[in-house]
This record gives sequence, C-alpha cells and structure tokens, in this order.
Amino acid sequence: MSKKKIKKIYKYECTISGEAFKTTAEAQHPGELTTVSSYYQMHPDKDDRPIEIKIKVKAKEEDDAAFKALTE
Repeated sequence: MSKKKIKKIYKYECTISGEAFKTTAEAQHPGELTTVSSYYQMHPDKDDRPIEIKIKVKAKEEDDAAFKALTE
C-alpha cells in the first residue's frame, strides 16, 4: 500500500475584486495576487481569450450580479 500524498491548499483573496480563490502553490507576494477576470478588466488590450469564453464570462457576471441583487 502506498501512502496518500497530501497537498497543502493555500487560500488567497484578490486585491482588486475581493474574490477568494485557492491554489496548491504558496505565493511569494500574496498582496499582489489578482484573479484572471480582474487582470483582464485592468488590461483589456491584452485580452486574447476566444470570443466564446468572453461571452460565458459576461453571462456569469450578469447572473452573479442579478443573484446578489435578489439576496440583498
């Protein structure tokens, strides 16, 4: 029987949006971490994602905003 390898999970918060996320690698500068969506909001000229992904992200943001408005 082999031992089960346990991975340590680190939890961080985006400095721009406040969104929480997890990673298995420890960040050297956790105060500088941003989410992908926050990065692309800051740098729209570097957004090279396919149009399908952009549409899905936009729809998810709208759904999240509508849900937040309903729960408040």
